[in-house]
Amino acid sequence: MKRRLLIIAGLAFTMVGFAQKNEIKAAEKALKGGDAASAKNTLEAASGLISGADEKLQAQYHFTLGKAYMDLAKKGDATAFEPAANAFKEVLAVEERSGKAKYSNESRQYMGSLTGDLVNSAIKDNGEEKFKEAAEKLYLGYTLSPMDTTYLYYAASSAVNGGHYEDALKYYEELQQIGYDGGGIVYKATNAATGEEEVMDKVQRDLMVKSGTYTDPKDEKTPSKKSEIVKNIALIYTQLGQDDKAMEAYKTARADDPNDVNLILNEANLYFKAGDKEKFKELMAEAIALAPDNPDLHYNVGVINMEQGNLEDARSAYKKAIELNPGFTNAYLNLSTTYVNEGNGLIDELNSLGNSREDIAKYEKLKEDKNNLFMEGATVLEAALKTNPDNQSILAQLQNIYGAMGDNENYMRIKKLLGE
Repeated sequence: MKRRLLIIAGLAFTMVGFAQKNEIKAAEKALKGGDAASAKNTLEAASGLISGADEKLQAQYHFTLGKAYMDLAKKGDATAFEPAANAFKEVLAVEERSGKAKYSNESRQYMGSLTGDLVNSAIKDNGEEKFKEAAEKLYLGYTLSPMDTTYLYYAASSAVNGGHYEDALKYYEELQQIGYDGGGIVYKATNAATGEEEVMDKVQRDLMVKSGTYTDPKDEKTPSKKSEIVKNIALIYTQLGQDDKAMEAYKTARADDPNDVNLILNEANLYFKAGDKEKFKELMAEAIALAPDNPDLHYNVGVINMEQGNLEDARSAYKKAIELNPGFTNAYLNLSTTYVNEGNGLIDELNSLGNSREDIAKYEKLKEDKNNLFMEGATVLEAALKTNPDNQSILAQLQNIYGAMGDNENYMRIKKLLGE
């Protein structure tokens, strides 16, 4: 009885095998007829049985399925790229286990072609600002061709462009794990017929130059992208609100590239956000030491000193910013405000004085000091008008100062300039 059961089971297994072969043959026939959709549907209907088939049949099944999906991808079905890639990868895995490589070489060729299609489709997606789709396709291209690590790099870039920061972070961290550098040499030569410079591989370039069809060969070294990747990881952590991780990433990035002013500024902004103004000033001083001719750096130092009540330091910073950029409107406005605020700070003391001879003398002195400070603020803005004659913010602040001083002549002059 047991023997009969085994024979029946064996017959059933054989019937399943025949069914699978028939499904694969039907799918191959549909593919030859250009009906990839029918081929895919036929194969997927038999997918539940394939795991029990022998490895040769499994390889054939996945190979045919990969071709069906690849044909669909070529016809514009973007969702078919990934299952096509997975099918060809499964062929390689099955035949590696079995030790037989009937379909492996062709699968690799199809994977190479599929990678090219993915990259071209990703370029099109980027052009249409479909950045997430582009990133996913480039990453899939990288998984199909792991030697082409630039696909992973551009996947991260596409994700950043689309604001898909978590995806970008995953790609950048993988770039770090594989030790991606990104540096190298670009080989160029000028097309003698068109006069245009073109990029090609070294062997091709050298042959073209020898043939005389190309001239002026150049070997241009491209810089390493390691520091850029670390920097972007830090920026993404900042964007995601993970400031602690961002600070650690900036430390790593700055250790790799200590003279990158932008890295220092980004780290400084984190400390500013955290309320550590002293650390912010310290980092800004580092940035200024590296880029002393950058007016924005001096302006930012002025803002922090102004907030902290260090008016002389603030004035020095604003004046330097204006020296470097004579049209720096905000620096003029803030510099003027330091004098106005100091003058306003005397008003409470003025109002607290009595009618004694001593208080009256002190009142006159403080009033003079206040007006001198207001006049200093006005003088700054009058200078600003020389480079920004129609700036409404400058004119409005100047009008307020003259009004507070009781200088009606200048008040009316500025009022007229404001068109009031």
